[in-house]
Amino acid sequence: MTDTDRLPEIPAETLSAAQAAAAEAFRAERGVPVFGPFVPLLRSPELMLCASRMGLYLRYGSALPLRISEFVILIVARLWSQQVEWQIHHPIALKAGVAPETAQALAEGRRPDTMSAEEALAYAFSTELQHNRAVSDATYAAVVAQFGEQGAIDLTGINGYYALLAMTMNVARTALPEDGPPPLPPLVR
Repeated sequence: MTDTDRLPEIPAETLSAAQAAAAEAFRAERGVPVFGPFVPLLRSPELMLCASRMGLYLRYGSALPLRISEFVILIVARLWSQQVEWQIHHPIALKAGVAPETAQALAEGRRPDTMSAEEALAYAFSTELQHNRAVSDATYAAVVAQFGEQGAIDLTGINGYYALLAMTMNVARTALPEDGPPPLPPLVR
């Protein structure tokens, strides 16, 4: 296997009518051209638009504080070793209030010992869900007590959505921008 981007940007002149319409709708909704995980997703225009709209809700409209959402995105990016997802969300997470030491522990594949109580709940929920494919009663109850039932569902959605994006970019081998920070170190399993 090589590191060659399997599904790079599609030249504008070769877009199908559906792809061109989806790219324009994406630009209208987000104010930017198709980027990152949406580049490979554009091969399925309707899926790309549905994914984009779900992402907008999960990032900006969920019941969770932005700091927790971004923290969970870093967890998912690390668990899937998704370099682009990490590179996009790491600075956003830090700006939202995730401590640099906490993010660094995640990058190294360690459970952070600098987490806030809310972050520890989100970490337990996310890692149980991603590793066990389920969440214990105790963790679920603690999350509902802290974030409500909508928060528990939104936390599930963030895990699933960013896993979808990570899987998509891992399959596509989406390339990192050359001017970005160094990639995540390999995750020892």
